[in-house]
Amino acid sequence: MKRVRFTARVVALAAVVLVGVGACALDPRGDRAGAAAPAPVAETERVSGASAVPTPDQTTGSPSAVPSRTATPKPSRTAEPTAAPKPSPTGFTGCPQGEHQRAVETYLARLGGFGQVTVDGKQSAADCAAIKKFQRRYGISPAAGRAGPSTYDVARRLATTDVHRCQAGSGLTFCVDLTRQTVWAMRGGKIVMGPTVTRTGMAGYATPAGTYRVGGRNLKEWSNPYEVWLPYWQRFNGGIGFHETTTYLHNKSIGSHGCVNLLHQDAVRLWELGSIGTRVVVFGRRPGT
Repeated sequence: MKRVRFTARVVALAAVVLVGVGACALDPRGDRAGAAAPAPVAETERVSGASAVPTPDQTTGSPSAVPSRTATPKPSRTAEPTAAPKPSPTGFTGCPQGEHQRAVETYLARLGGFGQVTVDGKQSAADCAAIKKFQRRYGISPAAGRAGPSTYDVARRLATTDVHRCQAGSGLTFCVDLTRQTVWAMRGGKIVMGPTVTRTGMAGYATPAGTYRVGGRNLKEWSNPYEVWLPYWQRFNGGIGFHETTTYLHNKSIGSHGCVNLLHQDAVRLWELGSIGTRVVVFGRRPGT
């Protein structure tokens, strides 16, 4: 009887160990549903997924295959600076004027869809409302209408994204511009999801360029190496995939381990569009990697 109970415990332990080993871990089979994967960049092919603060072993060696049980401190949230705002030359006091007022007005006018803006470098009630709407859409905090560095950076990247650089083909294609850190979707040469912001692999874990296919999907995938849930997971290259960000997307001091991080609504939209076999085109190179 003791031997039977011991055997049952061994079987139960094995079942527990096997839970959650698939996501963001080394997949020796890779994705064979599309074009051949390019040679791995640094350690990208080994592990990916959750965003993390860079550690010394990310550029000098492989991360441990056995995840640590010690909780990793969450990185600080990098938000738009709010100290000593510059008042608007027009006397408008609804929201402060940032150091990138005119540039942000220019990019928002080019993008459209956020309300009327006047490109004059002067904050107004309409400009304030448009900037706030833009900040809320792309998860920029605080959404106070100030044209600060993060708002400028996001607006510039989106406004300068050339969707036709993606070799989309006739079917549905997910496009990733590593240089501008943007993502969009096309079908038959037409945009079905406009460019949005992303954050890809950090230095030592650079997301590799290439053409792939979605090989696995899960509404909530467990990243075994990094012990974190990855919502709206769509794997396309080994342990690399699209998923909702687990940290503040606009904190550039951190990055993913190769995965393509998305804001909630964009991760949901990409999930709704995608399926097993969806084509993925990744091009360019993230600055600093």
